[in-house]
Amino acid sequence: MSGHSKWATIKHKKGAADKARGKLFAKLARQIEVAAKGGGDVDANPTLRTAVQKAKAGRMTNDAIERAIKRGTGDADGGTYESIMYEGYAPGGVALMIDVLTDNRNRTGADIRNVFSKLGGSMAEPGAVSWQFARTGVIVVTGGVDEEELMSIVLDAGADDMAAMADGFQITTDPSVVYDVKAALEEAGIEVESADAPMTAENLVEVTDPKDAKAILRILEALEDNDDVQDVFSNFDMADELMAEAAS
Repeated sequence: MSGHSKWATIKHKKGAADKARGKLFAKLARQIEVAAKGGGDVDANPTLRTAVQKAKAGRMTNDAIERAIKRGTGDADGGTYESIMYEGYAPGGVALMIDVLTDNRNRTGADIRNVFSKLGGSMAEPGAVSWQFARTGVIVVTGGVDEEELMSIVLDAGADDMAAMADGFQITTDPSVVYDVKAALEEAGIEVESADAPMTAENLVEVTDPKDAKAILRILEALEDNDDVQDVFSNFDMADELMAEAAS
């Protein structure tokens, strides 16, 4: 299980009862608004359909989703956002991809550079990092689940692979069907810990130094705390115990 997926699971557990949920809803609404500029019909606009599925997976209300779609189609007042992918490095040679939607490129760029400068990372030129990544659907299921039953459900729903973890399973899919597979699991009564379509790297960088581990997670948290940052993707691999210690 990649470091990014472990970190996403930790964030999911930590964020369920704190202010992170409100920030998540604001980011999901912005994604829907931008996607809806290509058309407000969910069935005819696959980018919007994915954004809406992601919002529903995050427990965003239907009313909030509809308001975001209307802002995107021009039926309600909204902002003008630009999509940018910044690239950089964290300590230990860990590569980062920072997915941004912003109405002020200069402000956001300065904010991203400030995080790297303060916390020991560095910005990278466009293309220096992105070649290592591809978007993949990732679903995490924890708890007592029968492996054969789980395998049958996810493969029938269109998943590509499934791997055992210490406390559950990680399912990988094409990004276009990740939320369809999640829905199939929930229909079967299987609780899903997290589901998303992150940028993932085939070759991971193992992190064993506690100082590097803490610095990496500090950079991730600082970047994700920025309202314009939609997500941060990385290629680190870190032992569960080390990540838990670094995140505490």
